[in-house]
Amino acid sequence: MKKVAFYTLGCKLNYSETSTIARMFEQKGYKKVEFNQTPDIFIINTCSVTENADKKCKKIVKEANKINPNGYVTIIGCYAQLKPQEIADIEGVDAVLGAAEKFQLIDLLDGFVKEPKENQAKIFNQNIEEAIDYHSSYSLNDRTRTFLKVQDGCDYPCAYCTIPLARGASRSDTIENVVKAAKEIVASGVKEIVLTGVNIGDFGLQNGKRKETFLDLVKALDEVEGLERIRISSIEPNLLTDEIIEFVATSKRFVPHFHIPLQSGSNKVLGLMKRRYRRELYIERVNKIKQLIPHCCIGVDVIVGHPGETEEDFIETYNFLNDLDISYLHVFTYSERENTAALSIKPVVALNKRSERSKMLHILSEKKRRYFYEENLGKNFKVLFEDDVENGQMQGFTENYIRVTAKYDPILINESKEVHLVSINPEMLVEVNEVEVFETH
Repeated sequence: MKKVAFYTLGCKLNYSETSTIARMFEQKGYKKVEFNQTPDIFIINTCSVTENADKKCKKIVKEANKINPNGYVTIIGCYAQLKPQEIADIEGVDAVLGAAEKFQLIDLLDGFVKEPKENQAKIFNQNIEEAIDYHSSYSLNDRTRTFLKVQDGCDYPCAYCTIPLARGASRSDTIENVVKAAKEIVASGVKEIVLTGVNIGDFGLQNGKRKETFLDLVKALDEVEGLERIRISSIEPNLLTDEIIEFVATSKRFVPHFHIPLQSGSNKVLGLMKRRYRRELYIERVNKIKQLIPHCCIGVDVIVGHPGETEEDFIETYNFLNDLDISYLHVFTYSERENTAALSIKPVVALNKRSERSKMLHILSEKKRRYFYEENLGKNFKVLFEDDVENGQMQGFTENYIRVTAKYDPILINESKEVHLVSINPEMLVEVNEVEVFETH
């Protein structure tokens, strides 16, 4: 029985796909092991959102070669689609598979027989236009939450982004398939599902035609018995409709948490980025959420240092975020990516300026998170505790994404428990008092 290990870089979508591919291996008789347990096969699922992700891939290949010099190293994912030859040239790589091929890797690589060192790595990589099939995926047995993929690809050509080049056109699963997967996940004992995709608000496209909508999907999943929580991972502001917000506000299972990419608080920069909305729409969305769900957590993606972003544009973004009733930021420092429109935009922002702006927004994010946590102290929430124990403490999230810590109790793992939020500790975790254990049915 050959042993296989997996390493995932990047987003929740990658995690859902890695987990599904791992189950395919197990069904074929392979044994899944940890990366450091001398596997015969290494599968590295890559990201290519930033230059740093590419560097990480090279580092992991080097580590795999150290662990088992005779191991078969296969690279899949976004970086593999975008730069197959560059990866094939990395010492120790045996095979590279693009977006259309990664779910066929067991058949394509036929036993994972390592070839002589002087032989070139095998490349299976079609043009991204060929990646038209949809492959259902979800993560399992990795944590209390499961990432359920509902959509793939993107039709939005944002100036800075390579994802349409790496994943292809927008395409979706069917509601029937997603509900079936959700029921399988519930049957395995998982209590929370996180919906993932490249552009999940665009859900419903099958063979280039819109058959269903994201709102239809949300309503169907809300009826899945036994599922305690559903979380929407990230949704574009122009696709987050009033109807979706209103439904989540009264939902049985969808939690009060939205993650909404902004990227810039400057309309000028949003235009340069080729985003499909302006800051005024973003304000409307945040206000609508807070009006209907005052305790809702709102996370924001923002990019600093995009070409054409002046100091004044950045300050405009900073002030916009400072004034907005949001809960935390995910800050990305712009990095140049080949074949993107942003490369032709001037002036280019100096690296030290990008770094300064990133630091300022990271500090603002911590302030926002602390303020949001403080607003909720003294209130009661349900926490889903995770199998993540450190120094005798266990952690979990409230429905509205506040991370709490409590004394370890094995009976609470993967259980919902009502707690009273007491105080914020130096690690930015909220300490709690028990109120009542909820029976789960």
